[in-house]
Amino acid sequence: MGKINMVRVILGGLAAGVVLNISETILNTVVLGADMATQLTKMGLPQVGGSAIGVFVTLCFLLGIAIVWLYAAVRPRFGPGPKTACIAGGAAWFFAYLYGGVGAVVMGFVSSHAAMISLPWGLAEVLIAANVGAYLYKE
Repeated sequence: MGKINMVRVILGGLAAGVVLNISETILNTVVLGADMATQLTKMGLPQVGGSAIGVFVTLCFLLGIAIVWLYAAVRPRFGPGPKTACIAGGAAWFFAYLYGGVGAVVMGFVSSHAAMISLPWGLAEVLIAANVGAYLYKE
């Protein structure tokens, strides 16, 4: 088993992060923007902006790096390629999207309508991002 190439993990992870950031921007402004604004107003919270957006952008890049690191870690067991990238992306989706997303719906922080859109959207974006990052990863 070879060592993980951290330079390529970061390179692929940043590329995956670009995919995640573009997708999340479209989702949260165009697709769910009005629903999010309504939900935040209902809860008496300010609209998302400024430093919060900076945090979300940073988190997308960190998630991209984590996905490619996970891909590199499981690659010796499952082999290189899209199937392994989807395994890494699916695991990331479960822990980063599904678990927290369902919890947010149950607690009333997110509408079920928004979750029914954002959870499958998130799965698609994570699988695409994982494959972009995996394509750039070399041992």
